[in-house]
Amino acid sequence: MNTTIPKLTFAQYLTYDNGTDNRYELVQGQLKLMNPPTLLHIRIAKFLERQFDLEIERLGYPWEAFREVGQQTGEDSARLPDVLIVLLEVAETLMDCSAVLQVPSLLVVEIVSPSSSGDDYKEKLGEYQALGIPEYWVVNPESKRDKRVTVHQLENKVYQKQEFRGGERIISATFPDLNLTAEQVLRVKL
Repeated sequence: MNTTIPKLTFAQYLTYDNGTDNRYELVQGQLKLMNPPTLLHIRIAKFLERQFDLEIERLGYPWEAFREVGQQTGEDSARLPDVLIVLLEVAETLMDCSAVLQVPSLLVVEIVSPSSSGDDYKEKLGEYQALGIPEYWVVNPESKRDKRVTVHQLENKVYQKQEFRGGERIISATFPDLNLTAEQVLRVKL
């Protein structure tokens, strides 16, 4: 029995349901199954969402941080970032439909898992850069030798990266006053 799923359009992806709780990204028309995250992965995403929301509230920005919201990255591609930040007016347009943004987020965070390292550092980086997302964080708690938070900031349509480890304060153009170290993110305690 052939169970190959044909290529999907973005519109088909928005309504795709195979009767399971599986989550998929759409990569050039092909569904890519997302492995269930570790508890550490979930805690980091929850922590960052809270920190971003607190900073957004403090600054009075009309933004909101979300987990579980997708980001269209091409005509037939969509990713499921761990955390993203969007304008409230954009979020309001998604209230009654699939939560996949069709306009660029203000900031996207991907948390590396053993199965996603190449995607997070290469493919997704290229897609987010081409889309014009101003800031892209890659949080890597999985590396045995090099746990780090990498922040990519868009300058002249090209990401410039800075890496933060240990007690180094993360520098963010989106949140210049954010007082958060790499270690606080990587070894999150709720």
